[in-house]
Amino acid sequence: MLGLYSIFIFYTHIKKIMHCFFHRRYVIIVMYISGYALFFYIPMTMKIAIIGSGPAGMTAAIYAARAGLRPLIVAGDSPGGQLINTDSVENYPGFERISGVDLMMNMMRQAEKAGATIVYDKVVGIDWISGGPFKLPLSSGDNIESCSTLIATGARHKYIGCEGESLFSNRGVSWCATCDGPMYRGKNVAVIGGGNTAVMEAVFLANFTNKVFMIHRRDSLRADNFAQKKVFNNDKIELIWNSEVLRISGSKSVENIEIKNRLDGSITSLDVAGVFIAVGTEPVSDLVKNVVCLDEDGYIVAKNTLTSVPGIFAAGDIVSGSLRQAISAAGQGAVASRQIEEFLGTR
Repeated sequence: MLGLYSIFIFYTHIKKIMHCFFHRRYVIIVMYISGYALFFYIPMTMKIAIIGSGPAGMTAAIYAARAGLRPLIVAGDSPGGQLINTDSVENYPGFERISGVDLMMNMMRQAEKAGATIVYDKVVGIDWISGGPFKLPLSSGDNIESCSTLIATGARHKYIGCEGESLFSNRGVSWCATCDGPMYRGKNVAVIGGGNTAVMEAVFLANFTNKVFMIHRRDSLRADNFAQKKVFNNDKIELIWNSEVLRISGSKSVENIEIKNRLDGSITSLDVAGVFIAVGTEPVSDLVKNVVCLDEDGYIVAKNTLTSVPGIFAAGDIVSGSLRQAISAAGQGAVASRQIEEFLGTR
């Protein structure tokens, strides 16, 4: 029979016991010596740790779980990834229309039901010795050990920093014409930027909107010549040079933008229902800067999800040259899971 002191020890450890069992990352050994309960927590080495919880990470988790690998997902700062900031997704197969939040919640539930475990924490480093397991310290002070690691941290859109940009996010301000463009059929919209992405967005939007105002800070586009011709030859696209957006305004959604000419300082108001910002993206790759090979923009160089380090894989928007669409990220996640299976089979 346990004494009062043993009961006290049990009580003080019960929270941690539940934590360990919930995350399936520890073997807990309880020893009773002279009526005292001694608790030992031995970390388990996971077969696969997935860093990131967007479409790539969640799809990889579903496939890995179904293969019996019991993957562990570290959700990061934004559980569900960038897609949770999208009000409506209309180009994901199987759903005529679904919110980004609902789509990602469905994926997360499916992954957990298949046998994956989600940890709502953030990986702050990757340490390993060649031939040994990867050690992933978390912001909470906890640690994970894994035989393989999938990097699926994605990329974040760059902001222009004008008034109203954040306020009207998903209420007229978008960073994806492919995702949100069809909702503005027959309306006037603005595209901010002058590179290839901005040109592609403007040309795509011109297919069904009434008018596309393309606003650029300079007096010439940075896009390649072939792409530029598509803009110049499209009567529905109006170029506004040497200008920047000062303010995005409206009531419940975007109704108007104010732009400033950088040469003479004049301010113009345009009535638009949507603003598509296409000034680039930046990879969430600080974690792996000195770990795997990156391209000049900081995206991971990966061939068929394999990186320059054996045992570290990459999928989704973090990968150099990715399409940066939910469906393509999910596809890469499935490929990564199969590659990891093969990798683990050789160890």
